[in-house]
Amino acid sequence: MKIAVIISANAEWRAVKELYPNLVAQHSPFGEFAELQLSTFNLQLFHGGWGKISAAASAQYVIDHFQPDLIINLGTCGGFEGRIERGAIILADKTIVYDIVEQMTDSDEAIEHYSTELDLSWLPRLLPFPVLRGLLISADRDIVLEDIPLLIRKFNAAAADWESGAIAWVAKRNAVRCLILRGVTDLVSGSAGEAYGNYELFVLRTKEIMKKLLEQLPRWLDAIDKVGQGYRGY
Repeated sequence: MKIAVIISANAEWRAVKELYPNLVAQHSPFGEFAELQLSTFNLQLFHGGWGKISAAASAQYVIDHFQPDLIINLGTCGGFEGRIERGAIILADKTIVYDIVEQMTDSDEAIEHYSTELDLSWLPRLLPFPVLRGLLISADRDIVLEDIPLLIRKFNAAAADWESGAIAWVAKRNAVRCLILRGVTDLVSGSAGEAYGNYELFVLRTKEIMKKLLEQLPRWLDAIDKVGQGYRGY
């Protein structure tokens, strides 16, 4: 099984490089990439870049140049206070790109076009770690405080990021399996965001989330591999 792991934001990629200081980095048009032996699995790690443009372009680049059987996106997200806990890991089964404003026709139709239902039927019935399986919404911006009531009412959202919607959309268009796991680094309420104006806090918690996700990744891969061998009871 050929596996590509896409890491989006710069802070996330720096955290990965701190965890694996001996990575031998090469360069793509979008950032660095390197091979990583993790347990018994040989992975291609890619810095895909932040935001929808880099995320979509780098995902297509990875698919075209490396033909992975599975794309994994590990990263962070912000959570809506009162709807999710800090540190929770979200397994995305749907993504929505919500920052589309269409004034000539219908914004909802455009948003629906860039919404992606992820087929996760290839995962084991019993997942190797506790996660919250559900929706991630994406935009090329941090969560705007005034938007939270609408995002909850319209999408029943609990967390948001910048890239997962683009990666999921590209992967599905190419019929490549996609696993998105993102951890909540900080919470945002209608009055404040705990990391807004405090980038150092975001960096610290990003390191914690990325360490946790990469430590858990071999168990995820082992479980997926067992399903591929016909064992569904894991």
